[in-house]
Amino acid sequence: MDSRRFPTARSTRGPSAALSPWPSPNVPTASSSQRHLKHVSVATTEGYTARPGGHQAAFLAEVQTEEEVEHTRLTVAAYHDYQQGTLPSGRGARGLIAAFQNVDHSLAGHDPGPATVADDRRVEKLLKAKAKAKTLHIGVANYCWFTDPAKALCLTMAGTPNATEPLMGMCDSARCPQATHHPQHRQAWADHAENTRAVFLGNRRLSAPERQRAQQTYERSMRIVESIDAAVSNR
Repeated sequence: MDSRRFPTARSTRGPSAALSPWPSPNVPTASSSQRHLKHVSVATTEGYTARPGGHQAAFLAEVQTEEEVEHTRLTVAAYHDYQQGTLPSGRGARGLIAAFQNVDHSLAGHDPGPATVADDRRVEKLLKAKAKAKTLHIGVANYCWFTDPAKALCLTMAGTPNATEPLMGMCDSARCPQATHHPQHRQAWADHAENTRAVFLGNRRLSAPERQRAQQTYERSMRIVESIDAAVSNR
């Protein structure tokens, strides 16, 4: 790759994503995450959100309902992983584990139910009450638990600390105190590291600054992979 063919441009996807045509170093590409996270992201156009009414309002409400159901499912799955000793990693892991421990305490103080279905419903109710399921946003290769906008790194970088939703396109999950990584995210980060190593670090024509940046991107991805492995091996 001849870097002279590509003018330097600044991306809005992250604070360090300044050298086009590179993808953001903060996250793997969307295509890899879609393969590995196994979920479909439903997007509504500005027309649906700006002029809700009739079929548009019904469609938007349906999307929001499906998102809530999916976010609850993913939160319950993360809680079950925690119960089995598969812990989250990332800077938001401590807060998420603390929330799960609060659920444990609440369940311990409740009379045991006769059926597993009742237990699952109780867990869902508790996770919603603890405001975790409601605050979950699905990142490209991480979960964002948007419990406190003042702590959201993306909003800090954008200068919009009072926003009601995170800016997922600017997510730097390795640094954000509300982001977590889970085993299902591992392959996306491993692929991101390998692609960076093969495509960029393996390019002898890369300039010294570009090589340094590629090395930092590779090391960051590998640290996330290693932290996920370490959290799983602590079982």
